[in-house]
Amino acid sequence: MSSTFSLAPKPYIRESNGKLLPRKSMLTTIRAEVITAPKQRSMRVFPELSIQGIPVADLHVQEIVQRQSKTYNMANEGTSQKSQFDPSFLEEAYERCRNICAEYAKTFYLGTLLMTEERQKAIWAIYVWCRRTDELVDGPNSGHMSSEVLDRWEERLQDIFEGRPYDMLDAALTHTVLNFPLDIKPFRDMIEGMRMDTRKCRYQNFQELYLYCYYVAGTVGLMSVPVMGIAPDSLISTQSTYDAALYLGIGNQLTNILRDVGEDAARGRVYLPQDELAQFGLCDKDVFSRKVSDQWREFMKEQITRARHYFNLAEEGASQLDKDSRWPVYTLL
Repeated sequence: MSSTFSLAPKPYIRESNGKLLPRKSMLTTIRAEVITAPKQRSMRVFPELSIQGIPVADLHVQEIVQRQSKTYNMANEGTSQKSQFDPSFLEEAYERCRNICAEYAKTFYLGTLLMTEERQKAIWAIYVWCRRTDELVDGPNSGHMSSEVLDRWEERLQDIFEGRPYDMLDAALTHTVLNFPLDIKPFRDMIEGMRMDTRKCRYQNFQELYLYCYYVAGTVGLMSVPVMGIAPDSLISTQSTYDAALYLGIGNQLTNILRDVGEDAARGRVYLPQDELAQFGLCDKDVFSRKVSDQWREFMKEQITRARHYFNLAEEGASQLDKDSRWPVYTLL
């Protein structure tokens, strides 16, 4: 399952000590105890859900804010690279990105039309990369998926950021990286999410699901903030604006999960907290049977409440974006 942009397509991942929203008080977030993943020698392990009590997803955001702020300062000091692409080549590259976005993410695409031309192109390029990444796991050739495929895709991502695109669509993202203070980390995190999605199809609690949502969709919000821009007179910190972007991704991903329960069940996947299902007397068997009972309705109402909570948090930060970017985000909300 997944949803990248929920903002558009779909991506993948899991695990985190995120904000646990209790069944009876969805709007109250609490920290949970530290949970560590089992260690193995020959393969990657899932990260700790928290470090010193701080949710892993939140630590990712802090690091990304620092790294992208550094990139922004370097660009302002004149150390950014110059584009090496022919203008006509770039125009065709972005046009291809636009066509893909318009075809596969119609509602999202309409929102991008409210952006400035430069920002439109950048968001189209980011969307296309996210979609292609998602297709590795969920696309028609996903049967050939392997850890080696993802390793090669990550190497290709590094080449994009170092100015060595493999094809025209990659070139659009390379040009975007030159024009905006984007850091590679959220892109890498999305790939890591895909690795996890190939190995995990159950989530014991919302802490795990929260980190999954970070990798799958929260990363897209973090990629987008440097393109959208933050208002010079913003009343909140840069960190808070990034948090709002993360929450938009979380809300979108939770919505996708609730929308696609049947589709995911057909693939043997349940993207719902197992402990919360149990609280309502439900289990995987009820999901696979597609039986809509009173317990199921009550369970879903609480899941919807949680998703709305994250959308509300996102909306609080949208007003602090650059004024030319606020309406596109409001349309997504």
